[in-house]
Amino acid sequence: MEYTVQGLAKLAGVSTRALRYYDEIGILKPARINSSGYRIYGQAEIDRLQQIMLYRELDISLDKIKDLISSPAFDGVAALREHRERLLEKRSQLDALIANVEKTIAFAEGRIKMFDKEKFEGFKRKMIDDNEKKYGNEIREKYGDDVVDRSNKKVMGMTREDYDKVTKLGEQVKEKLSEAFKTGDPAGESAQKAAELHKQWLTYYWNEYSKEAHAGVAQMYVDDERFRAYYDEKQPGTAEFFRHAILIYTGLERK
Repeated sequence: MEYTVQGLAKLAGVSTRALRYYDEIGILKPARINSSGYRIYGQAEIDRLQQIMLYRELDISLDKIKDLISSPAFDGVAALREHRERLLEKRSQLDALIANVEKTIAFAEGRIKMFDKEKFEGFKRKMIDDNEKKYGNEIREKYGDDVVDRSNKKVMGMTREDYDKVTKLGEQVKEKLSEAFKTGDPAGESAQKAAELHKQWLTYYWNEYSKEAHAGVAQMYVDDERFRAYYDEKQPGTAEFFRHAILIYTGLERK
């Protein structure tokens, strides 16, 4: 069957505006334009739209989706299998979070007893989910799904002691960075200590540390307005100062 923009929008549950935008950016072109000037979509376009929608469900940007599905090496069936695995994993994560919330409600109402470990597992899952919602697109595009998924797995494996240590490290980074910023010297002892503490903090979330990745995070703190606002809240210019300090620490400062 063939569909106009209106027909395909109704079939897929998307807006006609979205389909026109997909055409504009070249991610989903109609099969043809009929004599009346209407966009006409066939089976190939329907299949492509399904792939786009599945990738969007996984919070992947349109630019990355376009690169993926436009690649000569793209395998539609293999992509669907991958989608299925990712969605099953997402469902499992949501089921675990829902179950923990239900337990917490029951505990608050005095209907069950809940061990601290159970509360902590739910907290870690919520922390991961919140981070994915806020920064998932950026970090997955920058470092890849595998790196982020392994990091999330490492967080879920944290003990209470690990969590307390990494939380304390995060506070120490902020304190030392604030102290260093007042000196105005990113190569100074305080600034370099802040960079060292930041490295230690990162290793609680990363399976492997690299100077290049560390420098990449520092750059993201400057480029992303949300991170910049976090660091610059009390002392404007702190994000750029911290990036400079980390580049010096890693030996990757631009000459």
